[in-house]
Amino acid sequence: METSENYRLILETGQTTTEKALQMFDALESVNLDFMFGRWQGSGLHTDHSMDGLLESSNWYGKEFVDAENVHPLLFLDSQGQVFKVAPNPTAMKLVLKFPLPKNDSLKPLLMLINSLLKTEKSQARLRMMEYRGKVSATMIYDYLPINDSFRKVDNNTVLGIMDYKDSPQPFFFVLKRCL
Repeated sequence: METSENYRLILETGQTTTEKALQMFDALESVNLDFMFGRWQGSGLHTDHSMDGLLESSNWYGKEFVDAENVHPLLFLDSQGQVFKVAPNPTAMKLVLKFPLPKNDSLKPLLMLINSLLKTEKSQARLRMMEYRGKVSATMIYDYLPINDSFRKVDNNTVLGIMDYKDSPQPFFFVLKRCL
């Protein structure tokens, strides 16, 4: 059984195994919808998933939960450091999982360009209380993708998220920190 000190180390390094990430996720407490409201800055938790490093390479900023019906799941930074919202693309998701991108910033300009073409102000997800891995917790449901992101509380300003994507047997992990 992992200790909270080990969890802190995992979160600080941003790397672990899928097994340890699942153990940590399962040990954390659930969060309700109100806890998630607001803007959160994100980072990947690398577990040797094909998406490890993709969000960082594309200048991912995080997520914004306006209310239960209005969620912006993909916030990115432009070249001036301004946050903008992006509509998720189902085709891109399938391609990334089928043909993993290099784990470096060589494609960053291309990914930033693609994201700039997918800008939106429209909500792309909603938030519900759902059971996942034996606990009911706040879960973000994408409008146009078979993806649910479930959240568990690390502390009052940090959650561990797990992306459950129907087309991927391995979960993808990320960390969100509340923007104050």
